[in-house]
This record gives sequence, structure tokens and C-alpha cells, in this order.
Amino acid sequence: MGEVAAQRPDGARAPALTRVAFREWSTDPVRYLPLTEADRAQMLGVTGAKNIDELFVDVPKHALLKDLVDLPRAQGELDVHRHLQRLAEKNTSAGRTAFFLGAGAYRHHVPASVDHLIQRSEFLTAYTPYQPEIAQGTLQALYEFQSQVAQLLNVEVANASMYDGSTACAEAAMMAARVTKRKKIVFSGGVHPHYVDTARTACEALGLELIALPAAVDDEAAVIKALGADVAAVIVQSPNVFGTVTDLSAIGEARAAPER
Repeated sequence: MGEVAAQRPDGARAPALTRVAFREWSTDPVRYLPLTEADRAQMLGVTGAKNIDELFVDVPKHALLKDLVDLPRAQGELDVHRHLQRLAEKNTSAGRTAFFLGAGAYRHHVPASVDHLIQRSEFLTAYTPYQPEIAQGTLQALYEFQSQVAQLLNVEVANASMYDGSTACAEAAMMAARVTKRKKIVFSGGVHPHYVDTARTACEALGLELIALPAAVDDEAAVIKALGADVAAVIVQSPNVFGTVTDLSAIGEARAAPER
């Protein structure tokens, strides 16, 4: 019977396995588990728990699964693909019919070049641009984009390296409060409610007061009326949540007035 020998990380040859033993080892699911029973016992000893169940005593009994989830134990890739395809075909895609979700959910034309560009390794493999040598393309794109935004909006700072619009909105609100030493943030009625909720979650812990004006397609007058010497920032959105491109110049001029 043939043997299979493996190379260890230190360069030495690992003990040889017979083909039968190797086949049994390669199909043993336990080898994928990183912890041994001794490891688990040691960790339980540190935590003071007698067993795994004691780690979950705060979970209500009715929320604990007593048996396995009622799903097939295993299926081949082709079977899973066909099953998911049948499920997907029950849906109506947004591109095949009219829909009125709004709030940013509209038909968008995605140029064919986008699919090609995002498949390039410098974009596809770059999760976050923390390593310039890996994500130089992403860093360059972010720098160019936020530089253009700063010029177009005539602002000193623009930051495109954020996860999404809602968290960027919250970060901007908190930064404004730190810089101005004020506690009040005013949201236009055209800002997406998810952005407002995210900012509220982040800012309440800092003791900031968030004022969300009633939903309005174009109501610059209400925003201007809410301005005051105690306002750290006014947050507006254009195009707003209703899809309207709003002229924000009046709000900017009012915010820049000396008494503000």
C-alpha cells in the first residue's frame, strides 16, 4: 500500500500516512475545528463555567435551539444552485416593471465599463485602503473624488473613505459638535430617515441634541428658521430622499451670516 508524506512548516517530513489513513483523515470534519476538548476545558476553567451551557444562561430558554435546523444536511453545488435559481425566479426584478420605492431606490444605468473595472485586482481585493501597496488604485480614486467634492462645495475638508452615507453623516455631525463646541444638530426634512436614525444612535451617547425637521421635498425656509447660535451643523441632502435636486445656496448664505 502506498504512503503519503507531508512537509511540516519547519521543513521536516511529517510521519507518513497510508492512503487509507490519509483518506480517513481528509474526510474527518473534526480536523477543521480549531479547539480540542482540553482547550475548551481550560477556557471554561478561566471563565468559571462548568460547561458550555452555562455560558448562555442569559439566553431565554425558548430562544435556544434544541435540535438541528430543519434543513437538508448536505446538497451538491448544482442542486443548491438550481434550488436558489427557482426561488429567485419567483421574484420580479426591478428592471422588469415599474416600482415606486423611492428613497434612493431608483433605476440606475450602470455603464458596462464598471463591471470590468471593479474586477481588477486593485479594486476587487482591497477591502479597506489601509495598505497603500495593495490598494493604491482605491486610494487614488478616493483622493481624486474627495478633492473634487471639496472644490465643488467650496469646503475645507471632504472625506470619501467612509463605509456608507449614513455613518458618514453621523461622523460629520459629531465632528461639527467637536469643532464648534455646540450640541445641536439640525436635519433637513429631505434627509433620508435612515441617515437620521444612524446619526441619532451615534450622537445620543455624546449628549448631542438632534432636531429632525418634518419630511419635506423643498423647505429651505424651515431649515433657515431652525438656525441659531447654538447649532453646530445643518445636515442637508441633494438629491434629497425624494429624488429632488435642491438649491441649497440660501441655507449656506444664512448659515454664514455673522449672527449665526
